[in-house]
Amino acid sequence: MILAEFVHRKLLHPLRQFMHDSRAIGITLLACTFLSLILANWPGVGDWYRNLWHYSLDGSVEHHAHLGFLSLPNSPLLVINDALMAVFFFLAGMEIKRELVCGELASIKKSILPVMGAIGGMLAPALLYALFNKGTAFINGWAVPTATDIAFTLGIASLLGKRVPVALKIFLTALAIIDDLGAIVVIALFYGGAIQAGYLLLCLATVVLLWFLNQRKVAFGIWHWLLGLVLWYAMFNSGIHATVAGVIFAFLVPVKQLESLELRFHTPVYFIIMPIFALSNTAIAFPENSLTALNSSLSWGILAGLCLGKPLGICAAAYLLVSRKLADLPSGTNWKQLMGGAMLAGIGFTMSIFISTLAFNQVADQDIAKISVLLASLLAMAGGYIWLKWVGK
Repeated sequence: MILAEFVHRKLLHPLRQFMHDSRAIGITLLACTFLSLILANWPGVGDWYRNLWHYSLDGSVEHHAHLGFLSLPNSPLLVINDALMAVFFFLAGMEIKRELVCGELASIKKSILPVMGAIGGMLAPALLYALFNKGTAFINGWAVPTATDIAFTLGIASLLGKRVPVALKIFLTALAIIDDLGAIVVIALFYGGAIQAGYLLLCLATVVLLWFLNQRKVAFGIWHWLLGLVLWYAMFNSGIHATVAGVIFAFLVPVKQLESLELRFHTPVYFIIMPIFALSNTAIAFPENSLTALNSSLSWGILAGLCLGKPLGICAAAYLLVSRKLADLPSGTNWKQLMGGAMLAGIGFTMSIFISTLAFNQVADQDIAKISVLLASLLAMAGGYIWLKWVGK
């Protein structure tokens, strides 16, 4: 009894408090990233650690492992990026649906500022990246600097306390959710493979069955989950990236189930799946001459897109709407504070790293893109934090 009380008071209670802190997700992901980078470059360990994530499940070098009659991801890294990340997108999809139904995106008046801000915050980075990489082999990575990491953005904003108005945090949340939706559309349209019509038809049939269950008021349960697995499998083999299945499945969850499912998935997604994602996708060997490797149009395009394009695009869209009296700034927020929030939106991290794995075929290009994303995200964190702390005095 004494031991159980000690464990609860000294271990479990502090752990629960940490996991419910809005800064916890960002701290956990940063810790996993630094650990992964250290292991990946540790003499005698680095090669083993990096190769661990690329171990072939069936001995081939193909993307798909053919295990019996099943065609599945063929390495631990692909299992994480194609399967586990579908669960992350399922949670993101539920958040998007909830906001569209009854949240900050439920009406045109509420949603126009974050929606247009998100669009501006995706177009400007893509254009800047394209200017740096026009006519090069890196142009396919134009979507890498368009993403915003909601966990890090809100985590840094929380560190600033009352210097960041509540309404600005709500604006950033809505903007990041729309940004996620935009990233999902981009992945579906531009980063898939050859389309397989048969599997696409199976996706459509599965969606129809899920819709039929909802129409018949069948309680969300085992049949929905089984059909969700079928939807993921069909999407994985269809040529459209498998994570899109998570979003489609989320949009078919009944509204009354959203809150309970979000609560159920929040902890395993953010404290199991996302740390594993960070560990596997930042297992990067630093180039021998890192400064030379990073002095490329690929790196400069990502840095310019996230650190300059994001705040400029968001603020330009907001100014256009506010100046024409089509929208108002978030309550209690001035232009300097909005600029600081827009700077924090340049923290790409999770989604930018994920898109880097889809945009480039060469591992060396993926690694340079990922290092550039990490550097840009750190600059956006520091810049946004210092700016908001200064203007909030």
